[in-house]
Amino acid sequence: MTQQPIDKDLFRVVGVNEDDSDKLAKKSVSFWKEVFIRFSHNKMAIAGLVILAIIILMAITVPMFSQYKYSDQLGVYNSPPSAQFWFGTDDLGRDIFVRIWAGARISLFIGITAALIDLIIGVLWGSVSGLAGGRVDNIMMRIADVLTAVPYLLVVIVLLVVMQPGIVPMIIALSITGWINMARIVRGEVLSIKNQEYVLAARTLGASTGHLIMKHLIPNALGAILVTMTLTIPSAIFTESFLSYLGLGVPAPRASWGTMASDGNKAIADYPWRLIFPAVFISLTIFAFNAIGDGLRDALDPKLRK
Repeated sequence: MTQQPIDKDLFRVVGVNEDDSDKLAKKSVSFWKEVFIRFSHNKMAIAGLVILAIIILMAITVPMFSQYKYSDQLGVYNSPPSAQFWFGTDDLGRDIFVRIWAGARISLFIGITAALIDLIIGVLWGSVSGLAGGRVDNIMMRIADVLTAVPYLLVVIVLLVVMQPGIVPMIIALSITGWINMARIVRGEVLSIKNQEYVLAARTLGASTGHLIMKHLIPNALGAILVTMTLTIPSAIFTESFLSYLGLGVPAPRASWGTMASDGNKAIADYPWRLIFPAVFISLTIFAFNAIGDGLRDALDPKLRK
């Protein structure tokens, strides 16, 4: 007896058809891919990313390939922007265009390094405090409160006055209390995560504190950490520029955007380009990092996910 083929037309899918099912399957993407898609649709964040990429590229290449060095005195004093000197020259005859990008290296290095130190200390402090809880948490956060009670700028200025001006003292001064905000945010994330089932299961199986922090807590708090990190960098760059403006920055002949703005402020009435160019690039860099941070925050916010 031969088996008759079954006619598919005799059957129909109830509730959803096969095409719809395929479409739903294709829409399933990973969390980080969805974050990337949402971030890429944020025009302001992409603009900030492009601006930051251009600034970093110029900071790397211009001092390397320019015919002038940032400290060369060319004998052309306070020359306005021209075809030879795109951003003009200063009172010592130095090319401001080259000095802008050499200063970008210092400003970006100080800001990013200080933010990385804040990241490491803040994440470890906040993770241990939030995971330990109880008396340990109380003691650690009271220490942070005591450090917060002292004005941040006052601490930084006192340290820079005590230490010799330079890049390393500037980074130390910016990092001495800059990690506290990161620690508070990470602690809050850890407190909300540590009672989840997978963390309790890992504890039951005998996972160490270090394993819990590195494998479960930090990865799941990564969104808040990244956003805080991107917003910490512009804050550090602005603080460095402000302190350099006050004369507490890197010593001459090295230049950061803050020291250039300080020198340009003295001649703003007669030679405004000496202040305009460093001020513009400080503003652009801070805008770029803030736009990227806001874009990451929106992309990582679960309430905005569709």
